[in-house]
Amino acid sequence: MIEMALFFDEPSRTFGEYLLVPGYSATACVPANVSLKTPVVKFKKGEQSSIIMNIPLVSAIMQSVSDDKMAIALAKEGGIAFIYGSQTIENQAQMVSRVKNHKAGFVISDSNVKPEDTLADILALKEKTGHSTVAVTDDGTANGKLVGLVTSRDYRVSRMSTDTKVGEFMTKFEDLICADEKTTLKEANDIIWEHKLNSLPLIDKDQRLKTMVFRKDYDSNKENENELLDASKRYVVGAGINTRDYAERIPALVNAGADVLCIDSSEGFTEWQKITIDWVREHYGDQVKVGAGNVVDREGFLFLAKAGADFVKVGIGGGSICITREQKGIGRGQATAVIEVAKARDEYFAETGIYVPICSDGGIVHDYHMTLALAMGADFIMLGRYFARFDESPTNKVNINGSYMKEYWGEGSNRARNWERYDMGGDKKLSFEEGVDSYVPYAGSLKDNVTLSLNKVRSTMCNCGVLSISDLQEKARITLVSATSIVEGGSHDVVLKDNNMVEYMK
Repeated sequence: MIEMALFFDEPSRTFGEYLLVPGYSATACVPANVSLKTPVVKFKKGEQSSIIMNIPLVSAIMQSVSDDKMAIALAKEGGIAFIYGSQTIENQAQMVSRVKNHKAGFVISDSNVKPEDTLADILALKEKTGHSTVAVTDDGTANGKLVGLVTSRDYRVSRMSTDTKVGEFMTKFEDLICADEKTTLKEANDIIWEHKLNSLPLIDKDQRLKTMVFRKDYDSNKENENELLDASKRYVVGAGINTRDYAERIPALVNAGADVLCIDSSEGFTEWQKITIDWVREHYGDQVKVGAGNVVDREGFLFLAKAGADFVKVGIGGGSICITREQKGIGRGQATAVIEVAKARDEYFAETGIYVPICSDGGIVHDYHMTLALAMGADFIMLGRYFARFDESPTNKVNINGSYMKEYWGEGSNRARNWERYDMGGDKKLSFEEGVDSYVPYAGSLKDNVTLSLNKVRSTMCNCGVLSISDLQEKARITLVSATSIVEGGSHDVVLKDNNMVEYMK
């Protein structure tokens, strides 16, 4: 018998080829009642996931998307950023650490100087950390004897020499309001409000600085009701790893406080990923959570689920900067991939009692594609281009022909040179690009855009008569649309107004 290649009867399809059919909406079906909470890592039947996001969005493991600034901004909205791994282990661990220390209630100071240091040192430290409050200790360490504090109110760059010693303009210890190291967070916040402070140093009996409590953290908690925090009231953050230096990288990331890891690879149906997951389980058991991927079919999902992945990423070639399909002819339409993998996940859950969440990675062009991805079975969505457009992404904002843009490049591009995500074995590296270097239209702040996008998701869910993602997956009615129907769905047979033309006619 001659064996032949497997041909799939149905074409693989994208999100743009589908629409949701409205369902019955009760009076309680209003956006304010919609919950977008979703599990991130696997759990057993009758239990719940140890990490649950408040919104179903994570940012991509990319140099041009996810650094510590993005992680903080996204955690404030209830999602998770996966800090890119295509950098030194030390740098990535420091990014994770900055996220965990940004809002911890009690913060170990990462901005410290000695009295004999200068204003130039203060300015350099502010540029490095982004923090305007600097502790002055006798030895310049985070736990030295506190002798003063410097804030932006203590100096004016335009009127002071940068050679001025810190001891000459700092607020001296005797003029500071401090609290004992055993002070509770509630007591510390009460002191801050009573004395109208921006920060409160906590010291021990020997005047050594232990931690700081900041007013901004209290305000942030009130402004960001969906913020995603760990058990210690710190922001939740993820980090990308690869299948090459995991034995050195993972311990550093775990020590820095990473809540969840994810293998960053162009294709996850490989023995390399199983080896990596096996190493994690051998050294950390189930304490370290690690996602894997990417896959596009049932077999790929089952391989990673059985290997012990805490979640599985779905999608190959669907990203806006990804040219894997163009270069190698490998991939699958994102909608088809999500539908098949979601079905496999549900079958695996029925057979084993273990629910392994899936993450749809790529293929999101319009906001409504988010709702479709969730309806088709995705537990959450990984986005690159979407987040790259915002103020919080780490790339430059540039003016091109009068329009503001943000730089955006793929991890498979020559600019990123992230060959570690392509498992070629040994020291072999990819010899061609699978990603491009590009620009995306600048869109402003993350908070404003995420709020708008998720308002659309909630509204659509109400049109479908559901109030949760799990209900959407169970009750959604999805229809395939024709090319003509897609055209009909946009504005057509009209002349759109041009404000310049209207003014001219007036």
